[in-house]
Amino acid sequence: MSGDLSETRPVTAFREFATGAGLLGRGLGLVLRSPRLLLLGLLPALLSGILYTVALVLLVRYLPNLAADATWFADDWTGWARGTMRFFGGVAVLGLGLLLAVLTFTAVTLVIGDPFYEKLSELVEDRFGGVPDAVDVGFWRALRRNVTDALKLVGISILAAVPLFLLGLVPVVGQTVVPVLAGAVGGWLLALELTGVPFQRRGQRLRDRRTVLARNRPLALGFGSAVFATFLIPLGAVLLMPAAIAGATLLARRSLGKPIAITNTASL
Repeated sequence: MSGDLSETRPVTAFREFATGAGLLGRGLGLVLRSPRLLLLGLLPALLSGILYTVALVLLVRYLPNLAADATWFADDWTGWARGTMRFFGGVAVLGLGLLLAVLTFTAVTLVIGDPFYEKLSELVEDRFGGVPDAVDVGFWRALRRNVTDALKLVGISILAAVPLFLLGLVPVVGQTVVPVLAGAVGGWLLALELTGVPFQRRGQRLRDRRTVLARNRPLALGFGSAVFATFLIPLGAVLLMPAAIAGATLLARRSLGKPIAITNTASL
Protein backbone atom coordinates (compact mmCIF):
# COMPACT_ATOMS: atom_id res chain seq x y z
CA MET A 1 0.00 0.00 0.00
CA SER A 2 1.41 3.41 -0.93
CA GLY A 3 2.23 5.85 1.86
CA ASP A 4 1.02 8.76 -0.28
CA LEU A 5 -2.63 9.14 0.62
CA SER A 6 -3.12 11.80 -2.08
CA GLU A 7 -2.78 9.06 -4.70
CA THR A 8 -5.85 7.25 -3.37
CA ARG A 9 -8.11 10.20 -2.73
CA PRO A 10 -10.68 10.88 -5.43
CA VAL A 11 -10.52 14.28 -7.06
CA THR A 12 -13.85 15.87 -6.19
CA ALA A 13 -15.30 19.24 -7.12
CA PHE A 14 -15.13 20.29 -3.47
CA ARG A 15 -11.44 19.40 -3.20
CA GLU A 16 -10.69 21.29 -6.40
CA PHE A 17 -12.65 24.29 -5.10
CA ALA A 18 -10.67 24.22 -1.85
CA THR A 19 -7.41 23.85 -3.76
CA GLY A 20 -8.32 26.86 -5.89
CA ALA A 21 -9.08 28.94 -2.80
CA GLY A 22 -5.75 27.87 -1.37
CA LEU A 23 -3.91 29.28 -4.38
CA LEU A 24 -4.65 32.80 -3.10
CA GLY A 25 -2.94 31.88 0.16
CA ARG A 26 0.04 30.51 -1.74
CA GLY A 27 0.20 33.71 -3.76
CA LEU A 28 0.13 35.73 -0.55
CA GLY A 29 2.98 33.65 0.85
CA LEU A 30 5.06 34.30 -2.27
CA VAL A 31 4.67 38.08 -2.20
CA LEU A 32 5.19 38.36 1.56
CA ARG A 33 8.53 36.57 1.21
CA SER A 34 9.55 38.92 -1.60
CA PRO A 35 9.38 42.70 -1.03
CA ARG A 36 10.14 43.07 -4.75
CA LEU A 37 6.93 41.29 -5.73
CA LEU A 38 4.92 43.14 -3.10
CA LEU A 39 6.10 46.55 -4.30
CA LEU A 40 5.48 45.69 -7.97
CA GLY A 41 1.88 44.77 -7.21
CA LEU A 42 1.01 47.55 -4.77
CA LEU A 43 1.84 50.63 -6.83
CA PRO A 44 -0.93 50.42 -9.49
CA ALA A 45 -3.39 49.01 -6.92
CA LEU A 46 -2.83 52.03 -4.67
CA LEU A 47 -3.64 54.41 -7.53
CA SER A 48 -6.82 52.54 -8.41
CA GLY A 49 -7.69 52.29 -4.73
CA ILE A 50 -7.72 56.05 -4.33
CA LEU A 51 -10.05 56.48 -7.32
CA TYR A 52 -12.46 53.78 -6.17
CA THR A 53 -12.49 54.99 -2.57
CA VAL A 54 -13.72 58.39 -3.76
CA ALA A 55 -16.36 56.69 -5.93
CA LEU A 56 -17.63 54.51 -3.05
CA VAL A 57 -17.79 57.46 -0.66
CA LEU A 58 -19.96 59.30 -3.18
CA LEU A 59 -22.14 56.19 -3.58
CA VAL A 60 -22.77 56.00 0.17
CA ARG A 61 -23.35 59.76 0.33
CA TYR A 62 -26.12 59.64 -2.28
CA LEU A 63 -27.43 56.15 -1.43
CA PRO A 64 -30.82 57.35 -0.07
CA ASN A 65 -31.51 59.26 -3.29
CA LEU A 66 -30.37 56.36 -5.45
CA ALA A 67 -32.53 53.94 -3.45
CA ALA A 68 -35.55 56.21 -3.96
CA ASP A 69 -34.88 56.41 -7.70
CA ALA A 70 -34.48 52.63 -7.93
CA THR A 71 -37.81 52.03 -6.16
CA TRP A 72 -39.81 54.74 -7.91
CA PHE A 73 -42.78 52.36 -8.18
CA ALA A 74 -43.20 52.57 -4.38
CA ASP A 75 -43.69 56.35 -4.28
CA ASP A 76 -47.44 56.02 -3.71
CA TRP A 77 -47.23 53.19 -1.17
CA THR A 78 -48.07 53.66 2.51
CA GLY A 79 -45.30 54.85 4.84
CA TRP A 80 -44.04 51.53 6.25
CA ALA A 81 -44.29 49.69 2.92
CA ARG A 82 -42.47 52.48 1.09
CA GLY A 83 -39.80 52.65 3.79
CA THR A 84 -39.25 48.88 3.68
CA MET A 85 -38.93 48.88 -0.09
CA ARG A 86 -36.54 51.86 0.09
CA PHE A 87 -34.40 49.88 2.54
CA PHE A 88 -34.21 46.84 0.27
CA GLY A 89 -33.57 49.16 -2.67
CA GLY A 90 -30.65 50.74 -0.81
CA VAL A 91 -29.20 47.32 -0.01
CA ALA A 92 -29.57 46.30 -3.67
CA VAL A 93 -27.94 49.51 -4.95
CA LEU A 94 -25.05 49.16 -2.49
CA GLY A 95 -24.61 45.50 -3.41
CA LEU A 96 -24.61 46.36 -7.10
CA GLY A 97 -22.05 49.10 -6.50
CA LEU A 98 -19.76 46.78 -4.55
CA LEU A 99 -20.04 44.04 -7.17
CA LEU A 100 -19.18 46.40 -10.01
CA ALA A 101 -16.44 48.01 -7.93
CA VAL A 102 -14.71 44.68 -7.29
CA LEU A 103 -14.96 43.55 -10.90
CA THR A 104 -14.06 46.83 -12.59
CA PHE A 105 -11.34 47.59 -10.02
CA THR A 106 -9.49 44.49 -11.11
CA ALA A 107 -9.87 45.29 -14.82
CA VAL A 108 -8.79 48.93 -14.40
CA THR A 109 -5.86 48.05 -12.14
CA LEU A 110 -4.62 45.40 -14.56
CA VAL A 111 -4.64 47.94 -17.40
CA ILE A 112 -2.90 50.62 -15.32
CA GLY A 113 -0.31 48.22 -13.96
CA ASP A 114 0.23 45.99 -16.99
CA PRO A 115 4.07 46.24 -16.99
CA PHE A 116 4.19 45.73 -13.21
CA TYR A 117 1.93 42.68 -13.20
CA GLU A 118 3.63 41.21 -16.26
CA LYS A 119 6.93 41.31 -14.37
CA LEU A 120 5.39 40.00 -11.15
CA SER A 121 3.78 37.09 -12.96
CA GLU A 122 6.99 36.36 -14.86
CA LEU A 123 9.00 36.18 -11.62
CA VAL A 124 6.45 33.75 -10.17
CA GLU A 125 6.56 31.60 -13.33
CA ASP A 126 10.36 31.52 -13.23
CA ARG A 127 10.24 30.13 -9.72
CA PHE A 128 8.07 27.23 -10.88
CA GLY A 129 9.94 26.33 -14.06
CA GLY A 130 9.23 29.29 -16.34
CA VAL A 131 7.51 29.32 -19.73
CA PRO A 132 9.89 27.88 -22.37
CA ASP A 133 7.49 28.72 -25.22
CA ALA A 134 6.71 32.28 -24.03
CA VAL A 135 5.42 34.66 -26.71
CA ASP A 136 6.66 38.28 -26.72
CA VAL A 137 3.78 40.33 -28.17
CA GLY A 138 5.30 43.73 -27.41
CA PHE A 139 4.16 46.39 -24.94
CA TRP A 140 1.68 48.31 -27.10
CA ARG A 141 0.11 45.22 -28.60
CA ALA A 142 -0.20 43.67 -25.16
CA LEU A 143 -1.74 46.87 -23.80
CA ARG A 144 -4.26 46.99 -26.64
CA ARG A 145 -5.23 43.36 -26.01
CA ASN A 146 -5.55 43.98 -22.28
CA VAL A 147 -7.81 46.99 -22.79
CA THR A 148 -9.98 45.05 -25.26
CA ASP A 149 -10.31 42.05 -22.95
CA ALA A 150 -10.95 44.33 -19.96
CA LEU A 151 -13.78 46.11 -21.78
CA LYS A 152 -15.33 42.77 -22.72
CA LEU A 153 -15.22 41.56 -19.12
CA VAL A 154 -16.59 44.84 -17.77
CA GLY A 155 -19.46 44.56 -20.26
CA ILE A 156 -20.15 40.99 -19.13
CA SER A 157 -19.98 42.15 -15.50
CA ILE A 158 -22.61 44.83 -16.10
CA LEU A 159 -24.89 42.36 -17.89
CA ALA A 160 -24.55 39.92 -15.00
CA ALA A 161 -25.08 42.64 -12.40
CA VAL A 162 -28.45 43.80 -13.77
CA PRO A 163 -30.45 40.62 -12.96
CA LEU A 164 -28.65 40.34 -9.61
CA PHE A 165 -29.71 43.91 -8.82
CA LEU A 166 -33.33 43.14 -9.69
CA LEU A 167 -33.26 40.00 -7.55
CA GLY A 168 -31.77 42.10 -4.77
CA LEU A 169 -35.04 44.04 -4.56
CA VAL A 170 -36.88 40.85 -3.57
CA PRO A 171 -37.12 40.60 0.25
CA VAL A 172 -35.21 37.67 1.82
CA VAL A 173 -34.02 36.33 -1.56
CA GLY A 174 -32.08 39.52 -2.18
CA GLN A 175 -30.28 39.21 1.14
CA THR A 176 -29.58 35.45 1.10
CA VAL A 177 -29.48 33.92 -2.38
CA VAL A 178 -28.17 36.95 -4.27
CA PRO A 179 -24.91 37.34 -2.27
CA VAL A 180 -24.07 33.69 -2.99
CA LEU A 181 -24.83 34.11 -6.70
CA ALA A 182 -22.83 37.34 -6.77
CA GLY A 183 -19.87 35.57 -5.19
CA ALA A 184 -20.01 32.77 -7.77
CA VAL A 185 -20.43 35.09 -10.77
CA GLY A 186 -17.88 37.56 -9.43
CA GLY A 187 -15.43 34.78 -8.64
CA TRP A 188 -15.63 33.37 -12.15
CA LEU A 189 -15.13 36.78 -13.76
CA LEU A 190 -12.21 37.58 -11.44
CA ALA A 191 -10.52 34.30 -12.34
CA LEU A 192 -10.86 35.23 -16.02
CA GLU A 193 -9.50 38.73 -15.42
CA LEU A 194 -6.56 37.86 -13.20
CA THR A 195 -5.24 35.01 -15.36
CA GLY A 196 -4.96 37.31 -18.37
CA VAL A 197 -1.24 37.99 -17.87
CA PRO A 198 0.02 34.37 -17.69
CA PHE A 199 -2.22 33.31 -20.59
CA GLN A 200 -1.08 36.23 -22.71
CA ARG A 201 2.53 35.16 -22.09
CA ARG A 202 1.59 31.98 -23.93
CA GLY A 203 -0.06 33.87 -26.78
CA GLN A 204 -3.59 33.02 -25.60
CA ARG A 205 -6.50 35.46 -25.44
CA LEU A 206 -9.71 35.73 -23.40
CA ARG A 207 -11.53 33.02 -25.38
CA ASP A 208 -8.62 30.62 -24.77
CA ARG A 209 -8.50 31.11 -21.02
CA ARG A 210 -12.30 30.88 -20.83
CA THR A 211 -12.06 27.44 -22.44
CA VAL A 212 -9.19 26.26 -20.26
CA LEU A 213 -10.70 27.51 -17.01
CA ALA A 214 -14.10 26.04 -17.94
CA ARG A 215 -12.41 22.62 -17.97
CA ASN A 216 -11.21 23.37 -14.43
CA ARG A 217 -14.28 25.25 -13.22
CA PRO A 218 -14.27 24.19 -9.50
CA LEU A 219 -10.58 25.13 -9.26
CA ALA A 220 -11.16 28.50 -10.95
CA LEU A 221 -14.31 29.22 -8.90
CA GLY A 222 -12.49 28.39 -5.67
CA PHE A 223 -9.72 30.83 -6.46
CA GLY A 224 -12.00 33.54 -7.83
CA SER A 225 -14.48 33.31 -4.94
CA ALA A 226 -11.66 33.62 -2.40
CA VAL A 227 -10.38 36.72 -4.20
CA PHE A 228 -13.91 38.15 -4.43
CA ALA A 229 -14.50 37.69 -0.69
CA THR A 230 -11.19 39.27 0.32
CA PHE A 231 -11.65 42.17 -2.12
CA LEU A 232 -14.87 43.08 -0.28
CA ILE A 233 -12.83 43.80 2.85
CA PRO A 234 -11.88 47.49 3.14
CA LEU A 235 -8.47 47.96 1.44
CA GLY A 236 -8.46 44.24 0.67
CA ALA A 237 -8.40 44.78 -3.09
CA VAL A 238 -5.42 47.12 -2.79
CA LEU A 239 -3.34 45.12 -0.33
CA LEU A 240 -4.09 41.70 -1.81
CA MET A 241 -3.76 42.56 -5.51
CA PRO A 242 -0.13 41.30 -5.66
CA ALA A 243 -1.19 38.03 -4.00
CA ALA A 244 -4.11 37.71 -6.42
CA ILE A 245 -1.78 38.08 -9.43
CA ALA A 246 0.66 35.54 -7.99
CA GLY A 247 -2.18 33.13 -7.19
CA ALA A 248 -3.71 33.61 -10.65
CA THR A 249 -0.36 32.69 -12.19
CA LEU A 250 -0.43 29.45 -10.20
CA LEU A 251 -4.05 28.88 -11.27
CA ALA A 252 -3.09 29.30 -14.93
CA ARG A 253 -0.17 26.89 -14.59
CA ARG A 254 -2.27 24.27 -12.79
CA SER A 255 -5.11 24.60 -15.32
CA LEU A 256 -2.64 24.16 -18.18
CA GLY A 257 -1.09 21.09 -16.58
CA LYS A 258 2.15 22.83 -15.61
CA PRO A 259 3.96 22.15 -12.31
CA ILE A 260 3.45 24.47 -9.36
CA ALA A 261 6.16 22.95 -7.18
CA ILE A 262 9.06 25.33 -6.56
CA THR A 263 12.10 24.56 -8.72
CA ASN A 264 14.02 27.85 -8.52
CA THR A 265 14.30 29.59 -5.15
CA ALA A 266 16.56 32.34 -6.49
CA SER A 267 14.13 33.82 -9.07
CA LEU A 268 12.42 36.12 -6.57
